[in-house]
Amino acid sequence: MGTGNHTEPLRSRFAGDAEMVELVHEFVQELPQRVQALQGLMRASHFDELRRAAHQLKGAAGGYGFPSISESASHVEKLLHAGVGQAEISDLQSRVDELAKLCGRAVAA
Repeated sequence: MGTGNHTEPLRSRFAGDAEMVELVHEFVQELPQRVQALQGLMRASHFDELRRAAHQLKGAAGGYGFPSISESASHVEKLLHAGVGQAEISDLQSRVDELAKLCGRAVAA
Protein backbone atom coordinates (compact mmCIF):
# COMPACT_ATOMS: atom_id res chain seq x y z
CA MET A 1 0.00 0.00 0.00
CA GLY A 2 1.61 3.27 -1.03
CA THR A 3 1.30 5.31 2.16
CA GLY A 4 4.86 6.66 2.06
CA ASN A 5 6.81 6.96 5.29
CA HIS A 6 5.16 4.81 7.95
CA THR A 7 5.76 7.35 10.73
CA GLU A 8 4.85 10.63 9.05
CA PRO A 9 1.54 12.19 10.09
CA LEU A 10 -1.49 11.44 7.94
CA ARG A 11 -3.27 14.65 7.05
CA SER A 12 -6.81 14.94 5.78
CA ARG A 13 -7.17 16.06 2.20
CA PHE A 14 -9.54 18.64 3.74
CA ALA A 15 -6.87 20.04 6.09
CA GLY A 16 -6.90 23.41 4.30
CA ASP A 17 -10.69 23.61 4.04
CA ALA A 18 -11.98 26.07 6.66
CA GLU A 19 -15.46 24.53 6.59
CA MET A 20 -14.09 21.04 7.32
CA VAL A 21 -11.39 21.80 9.92
CA GLU A 22 -13.61 21.36 12.98
CA LEU A 23 -15.24 18.19 11.64
CA VAL A 24 -11.87 16.65 10.77
CA HIS A 25 -10.58 17.58 14.22
CA GLU A 26 -13.53 15.82 15.88
CA PHE A 27 -13.02 12.73 13.71
CA VAL A 28 -9.31 12.56 14.61
CA GLN A 29 -10.14 12.96 18.31
CA GLU A 30 -12.55 9.99 18.08
CA LEU A 31 -10.01 7.70 16.38
CA PRO A 32 -8.37 6.37 19.57
CA GLN A 33 -11.77 5.16 20.86
CA ARG A 34 -12.57 3.62 17.47
CA VAL A 35 -9.20 1.83 17.46
CA GLN A 36 -9.75 0.55 21.02
CA ALA A 37 -13.16 -0.77 20.00
CA LEU A 38 -11.74 -2.50 16.90
CA GLN A 39 -8.94 -4.11 18.89
CA GLY A 40 -11.33 -5.20 21.64
CA LEU A 41 -13.69 -6.78 19.11
CA MET A 42 -10.75 -8.57 17.50
CA ARG A 43 -9.53 -9.92 20.86
CA ALA A 44 -13.04 -11.09 21.71
CA SER A 45 -13.51 -12.68 18.25
CA HIS A 46 -16.69 -10.64 17.73
CA PHE A 47 -16.29 -10.69 13.98
CA ASP A 48 -19.77 -9.43 12.98
CA GLU A 49 -19.35 -6.34 15.17
CA LEU A 50 -15.76 -5.91 13.95
CA ARG A 51 -16.98 -5.98 10.34
CA ARG A 52 -19.61 -3.32 11.12
CA ALA A 53 -17.06 -1.13 12.93
CA ALA A 54 -14.59 -1.46 10.04
CA HIS A 55 -17.37 -0.60 7.58
CA GLN A 56 -18.31 2.52 9.56
CA LEU A 57 -14.67 3.58 9.85
CA LYS A 58 -14.16 3.02 6.11
CA GLY A 59 -16.99 5.42 5.29
CA ALA A 60 -16.12 8.01 7.91
CA ALA A 61 -12.41 8.08 7.07
CA GLY A 62 -13.19 8.52 3.39
CA GLY A 63 -15.66 11.28 4.16
CA TYR A 64 -13.17 13.16 6.33
CA GLY A 65 -10.36 12.95 3.77
CA PHE A 66 -8.30 9.98 4.97
CA PRO A 67 -8.33 7.58 2.00
CA SER A 68 -5.51 5.37 3.32
CA ILE A 69 -7.45 4.69 6.54
CA SER A 70 -10.58 4.04 4.49
CA GLU A 71 -8.68 1.60 2.26
CA SER A 72 -7.19 -0.22 5.26
CA ALA A 73 -10.61 -0.51 6.94
CA SER A 74 -11.96 -1.85 3.65
CA HIS A 75 -9.34 -4.63 3.70
CA VAL A 76 -10.46 -5.62 7.21
CA GLU A 77 -14.10 -5.56 6.16
CA LYS A 78 -13.43 -7.71 3.05
CA LEU A 79 -11.55 -10.32 5.08
CA LEU A 80 -14.48 -10.53 7.47
CA HIS A 81 -17.00 -10.83 4.63
CA ALA A 82 -15.05 -13.84 3.35
CA GLY A 83 -15.36 -15.55 6.74
CA VAL A 84 -12.78 -16.07 9.44
CA GLY A 85 -11.41 -19.47 10.29
CA GLN A 86 -8.27 -20.34 12.22
CA ALA A 87 -6.16 -19.85 9.08
CA GLU A 88 -7.38 -16.26 8.61
CA ILE A 89 -7.01 -15.06 12.22
CA SER A 90 -3.37 -14.04 11.89
CA ASP A 91 -3.97 -12.16 8.61
CA LEU A 92 -6.97 -10.42 10.14
CA GLN A 93 -4.94 -9.46 13.24
CA SER A 94 -2.23 -8.01 10.98
CA ARG A 95 -4.82 -5.98 9.07
CA VAL A 96 -6.38 -4.65 12.29
CA ASP A 97 -2.90 -3.74 13.60
CA GLU A 98 -2.10 -1.95 10.33
CA LEU A 99 -5.39 -0.05 10.54
CA ALA A 100 -4.65 0.93 14.15
CA LYS A 101 -1.20 2.27 13.16
CA LEU A 102 -2.67 4.32 10.34
CA CYS A 103 -5.30 5.78 12.67
CA GLY A 104 -2.56 6.64 15.15
CA ARG A 105 -0.81 8.73 12.50
CA ALA A 106 -3.90 10.82 11.63
CA VAL A 107 -3.68 14.50 12.50
CA ALA A 108 -6.35 17.17 12.19
CA ALA A 109 -4.23 19.90 10.59
